[in-house]
Amino acid sequence: MTTPQKSIGSGFGAESTADEVLRGIDLTGTLAVVTGGYSGLGLETTRALAKAGARVVVPARRPETAREAVAGIDGVEVEQLDLADLGSVQAFADRFLASGRDIGIMIDNAGVMACPETRVGPGWEAQFATNHLGHFALVNRLWPAIERGGGRVVSVSSSGHHLSGIRWDDPQFTRGDYDKWIAYGQSKTANVLFAVQLDALARDRGVRAFALHPGGILTPLQRHLEKSEMVDRGWIDEDGKPLNPAGFKTPEQGAATQVWAATSPQLDGMGGVFLEDCDIAGPAPADGGRGGVKDYAVDPVEAERLWTLSAELTGVSAFPG
Repeated sequence: MTTPQKSIGSGFGAESTADEVLRGIDLTGTLAVVTGGYSGLGLETTRALAKAGARVVVPARRPETAREAVAGIDGVEVEQLDLADLGSVQAFADRFLASGRDIGIMIDNAGVMACPETRVGPGWEAQFATNHLGHFALVNRLWPAIERGGGRVVSVSSSGHHLSGIRWDDPQFTRGDYDKWIAYGQSKTANVLFAVQLDALARDRGVRAFALHPGGILTPLQRHLEKSEMVDRGWIDEDGKPLNPAGFKTPEQGAATQVWAATSPQLDGMGGVFLEDCDIAGPAPADGGRGGVKDYAVDPVEAERLWTLSAELTGVSAFPG
């Protein structure tokens, strides 16, 4: 069943927190994997899931930093993983599968935003490689554990997907000038398309997938931006303080939608849709206004095409043919 991009009236909203959407939900016995679960929204997601009883595995590029960040949160373990390195992805997946554990919640949270032009692996553009291809390979390699867990895969995208669809003629930015924001937008569209196609492939096997915009939150994700750029965008003032008109959420509010996507019984039997503010988002306004999801990001034909390209680039797919 295809779930429409239409509000279900969840009763939650932009100001809801991760703890609020988890109220009454017992995750005892559930194992969650949260990439980047030691910083910003990821850390709050880890904390909330663990508080609700989940065992949380946090794959981290900087494991020592991660261990310091999650110290004091019961039920959390940290593992080495660099999403920009497919060898690291395979090594983590092999270690995890060898443990024989099932994954009930998979949250693809880690990411990079608007970084200077950077090449990783075989010359791939870093944002597409890290935000999309690394997670694509990770989920496909972990698939046996995810399928046994019979839960949900959550792909953390952004309203940044409005900036660009998939640049089919040059996804790696090998020609012309590099635009860090267009590259970011493409990677965030890829996050949505990944969830659309994964849901189509996995729902008959008991796993559903969602993508989402967490909202605007000032976190370490902005590490590559100059202060002057954030001032010009109206995000912060000259003293570095967030400006209310920018509509920033707290980390507790920002983590709510991905936690809701991963756990809410309101989404039972649904999947393959884009969420925002703890509800299913509607279509993006035709006038270019804020909010909602672009048609190209939930197009099943585009989603299947991206899956095929991603499988060719990474050399892995849990759904051959």
